[in-house]
Formats: sequence, structure tokens, C-alpha cells
Amino acid sequence: MDIATVMGILVFIGLAVAAILYQEGPAGFVPFANIEALLLVMGGTFCSTLVNYPLKQVVGLGRILRKVLTQSGEDTSGLVATFVSLAHKAKRDGFLALQADVNAIKDDFLKRGIQHVIDGSDQEFIRNMLETEIGFIRERHKIGMEIFNSMGTYAPAFGIIGTVLGMVLMLNSISDVQAVPKRMALALAAAFYGLGSGYLIFLPMGGKLRRRSEEELLVKEIVIRGVLLLQSGATPRVVEANLKAYLEPSQRVMVKGHEEEKKGQEEERK
Repeated sequence: MDIATVMGILVFIGLAVAAILYQEGPAGFVPFANIEALLLVMGGTFCSTLVNYPLKQVVGLGRILRKVLTQSGEDTSGLVATFVSLAHKAKRDGFLALQADVNAIKDDFLKRGIQHVIDGSDQEFIRNMLETEIGFIRERHKIGMEIFNSMGTYAPAFGIIGTVLGMVLMLNSISDVQAVPKRMALALAAAFYGLGSGYLIFLPMGGKLRRRSEEELLVKEIVIRGVLLLQSGATPRVVEANLKAYLEPSQRVMVKGHEEEKKGQEEERK
């Protein structure tokens, strides 16, 4: 689970609760207990999203949200170590010897790339196949980011709409002038829900999706580069030097540790 996302939301809620309790005590929560305002903001945001996007894409929001909350960063240093290990084995035993390793790989994109190498496909064919898949992945990620960014735009707008609606109803039916501040506070709760959900949840999640997309596409680029180097018969040292260029300095140090771990696992299997 991505602790940063959950922590950011929970810490803000805790700070807001603490501020209300410090100023007003438990009674301070009464103006925010406005179910009508919450339903108007969230319902309006969801309905606007339905107007703007096909139903199939909106229904997929649950899967996108799960991706934001549960997936962590990719282990790029481990990926480089995997290609170095495969290059050693290919040099020693040939490409066909990699079939057992392919069957044990969980990443479908990496598995397909190495399978093309084993099948004897040329570099241009492999590059076109994998880059085409990256293009579709980028498009899917773009849709998810757009939906959350759009919801982050709609929610504050519906918060203002809810406030205006509440104030119109209040001024149209009010008979006790002293009750105006109390009812105005209830009307402004809609603005609080709209601004809070837009700038705390929807827009930040769109940004988080963008970061997730950049990380995943970087991993895919490393895979393509590694597969093409493997297909060309590059030495393990050349493979390692090329792929390390994609890593941060701190991650490059970790490659050796992953390589030693993989060698130990291979010896155990033997």
C-alpha cells in the first residue's frame, strides 16, 4: 500500500478535527454535518464525470483508485540484475536456455519481450511490438489522470453551487434574522466539501497517477532496452553498463546485491 497517499489524507483530516475541537469543542462539528451538501457536491461531481466520459471509463475508476493506493514503486535495480543474469546465461548456454527463466517471470511485458528473443525475432519486430504496447499503456494512464483532474475541477465548482443554492433557499424562506449566521454556516459546508475533496483527494490523486505512469513507463523503457541488448548478444558487462544509465546513483549500488541474490537462488535450484 502507498502509505504517503493515505497518510496525507488522514493527517489533514486530523488537523482539521483538531482545529475545530480547539476552537469550538464537539459542538463545532454541527455545521459540517450537512448530508444534503455532501450529496450535492459528490453527486454533482460524479454526474458531471458521467457527462464528460464514457460509462466504461467511469466504472473503471475503482480499479484506478486501487492502483493509486496499493501499488508501490518499481524495483528497477532488480530488473537490471535480472537482465545481467539472463545475459550471462545466454552467453553460456544460448537463448533457448532462457525458457525456464521466462516461465518464472511474473511481469507479462518482460516475459513477452524475452520470449521474442528466444523465438528468434529480429530487433525491429521486437521494438515495434513492445513500443506499440507502451503506447496503449500511456493512453490508458492518460485517461485515468484526466478523469481525476476533471473531478478535481468539478468538485469545487459544485461546492460553490451548493453554497449559492443554500443561501438562496435561506434568504427566500428566513423569518428570523438572528438565524442567518447559523444557516449561512450550513450553506458554506458545501464549499468546504467541494474544495476539500477537490484539492485534497481528486487533484492529488491525478498527480499521483501521473507519477505512477512515469515510473511504469520508465520500467517499460528499461525492459525494451534490455531485451534489445539481449537479442544483440551483448556481453553482461555491456548490458549492465547500458541499463545502469537509467538508474539513480543510489540504485546502481543495489544492482550487485540483486545479482548475488539471483546467483544464490540459481545455485540452490541446481
